[in-house]
Order: sequence, then structure tokens, then C-alpha cells
Amino acid sequence: MDYERPSRINIYPVSFAAKENINDLIEEYNQNHEQDEQIKYTDYVGLLMASVSTIINAISYVLIAFVSISLIVSSIMIGIITNISVLERTKEIGILRAIGASKRDISRVFNCETFIEGLAAGLLGVVATVILDIPVNFIIDALADIGHVAALPWQGAVILVIISVVLTLIAGIIPARAAAKKDPVEALRSE
Repeated sequence: MDYERPSRINIYPVSFAAKENINDLIEEYNQNHEQDEQIKYTDYVGLLMASVSTIINAISYVLIAFVSISLIVSSIMIGIITNISVLERTKEIGILRAIGASKRDISRVFNCETFIEGLAAGLLGVVATVILDIPVNFIIDALADIGHVAALPWQGAVILVIISVVLTLIAGIIPARAAAKKDPVEALRSE
């Protein structure tokens, strides 16, 4: 064994910052030397972290797919609920039209209802998430000694509420238009 020209050296950094510093030093050394004098190294922690990141990304994509499906289903259900509301309130629509409400006014009534539903659903979801963050953080801290992992930033909460409102408004457009197009005479006759 030639100690002047070692064939292998194991380096164990004490932190991720030290590991990055060592990687940078090796890269800098390799850029300034010929191919046969360069250091070839394997960053096992980097490989492990890349694998973990790949797994986390795959799980995230699966969760995004499930969330997308649930959003589509909930939008369809909101449309159905609004349509049922229109069918049950046909006489009310007729009375409103008879006393001078325009088609746009009728449409606004149902759009306002879907807006309130979306706002309430979004706020309820955000509040439930914030409340559930407490036991989730407690469990993760107890199991892995990592605190404050689950958290909903206020920007994310605002975006989620806006998405909820927009989705409910989109889902309620068709039933609201159907309500606005109802003939007032026919609507008054319905029972």
C-alpha cells in the first residue's frame, strides 16, 4: 500500500453543509486537473437523498391525482345540488320574475349561493387542516423527533379558499343559467 498515492479515501462529513463544501472542493480540484489526475467520488448520501426525493415526488403525484379526482367529483356534486335547488325553487323563480327580476338577477341569486357554498367549504377545509396539523405534528414529533412538519402557510390557505370558490362558481354556472331561462308563467304554475 502506497500512502503517498492512496487508491481510496473515505470521508465522513459532520453535516450536510460540510458535505456540500467537500463536493464543491472536489469539483473545483477536478476542473483544474487532467482526466487521469481527477478524483472520482461517490456521494452515497446524495444518491440516497435523490432516491428519497424520487419516491416523495411519486407519492406527491399520486396524491395530486386523487385530489384532482375528488375536485372533479365535488364540482359535479355542487352542480347537481344547485340544479336540485333550482328545481325545488321554481315557484320562487316565477314570483321573482313576475315582480320584475331580470334573468341576470335570477342568475345572480344562484351564483351568490354557490359562491357562499364555495367560501364556506374552503374556509371549513382550511380550518380543519389547521386543527389537524396539531395532532399530526405531535405524532411526527413523538415518532421521529421532528417538530412542525405539517403546516399550512397563510398564502396556501388563501389560494385554497379561492380555488374552492372558483370551482363552485364554475359548477353552478349551468344550473344558474337554467334558472334564469325559466319562463315566469310556467314557473308560477309549477307546484
